[in-house]
Amino acid sequence: MRYLEFPVTPEEEGKRVDAILHRHGLSTSAIRRSKHRPHGLLLDGEDIYTSYLVHAGQVVAILADDKAPSDIMPNEGPVDIRYEDADLLVVDKPPGLAVHPCAGSWDDSLGARLVNYYHQIGLEAGFHPVHRLDKGTSGLMVVAKHPAAQHVLTSALHSGAFLREYLAICEGTPFPLSGTVDAPLGRTEDSYIRQCVRPDGKPARTHYKVLDSNSRLSLLRLRLETGRTHQIRVHMTHLGHPLAGDFLYGTEDIDLIPRPALHSAHLELTQPFTGERLTFDSPLPADMARLMEPDFPGI
Repeated sequence: MRYLEFPVTPEEEGKRVDAILHRHGLSTSAIRRSKHRPHGLLLDGEDIYTSYLVHAGQVVAILADDKAPSDIMPNEGPVDIRYEDADLLVVDKPPGLAVHPCAGSWDDSLGARLVNYYHQIGLEAGFHPVHRLDKGTSGLMVVAKHPAAQHVLTSALHSGAFLREYLAICEGTPFPLSGTVDAPLGRTEDSYIRQCVRPDGKPARTHYKVLDSNSRLSLLRLRLETGRTHQIRVHMTHLGHPLAGDFLYGTEDIDLIPRPALHSAHLELTQPFTGERLTFDSPLPADMARLMEPDFPGI
């Protein structure tokens, strides 16, 4: 079982247990789930209520395991795990693999493969992604092992504590060669999937920089300030430079690349309970790298 432990500081003398847990980023729902479980909340190893008043030097502990196993059916399949601890994993997702079970991917998904992995190692845990990647997008992604970790990490997602950078290949060459797209995004009127720039949309900011270019395509590094659906794909189309292979916002060309040329290449995050800074990089995948080769057909 996974307990999160929080020593009480002198500044926390006389505070309630739930106030201590909130201070460490745990949600009300996570606290509520744990307090209704046997030995879900402890103070120096003894059962307590959330209203209990603590003293400096004592240790508050909360049970962070999932109460029930995942409702996602497990499926065998490889998972490239780049990092794992008691609270989270960092995985390198291949292109073409959906994150959640969905139409066309009911049997196989990242969630199904991770649930299968949890079964193999004897861990009862649900699938708790901290952020998502489109089915066609490859690269690094963070998955929490329990709801408390998911809540803390998700809260940090759009702060300096959590940095995400992508590599993409777009049609043409944006000018200027670096800049920021600040354009609100919302759903189009005729689709449940397709997004567009619209004045009444949600704020969205994407920073980009051209790293390399040829006569047809450019390699970009992009950093997100927000995480809207299809944000990079829509913002690059808004600039007039859709991603190579983007069937939804650009031109589908399976001979060029059979998916939008987008890769989650760099992650920096703070481990939510130890404070350790974690950094990961994933190289440009082969199907994108070949597009920038000088002898690639059509270039």
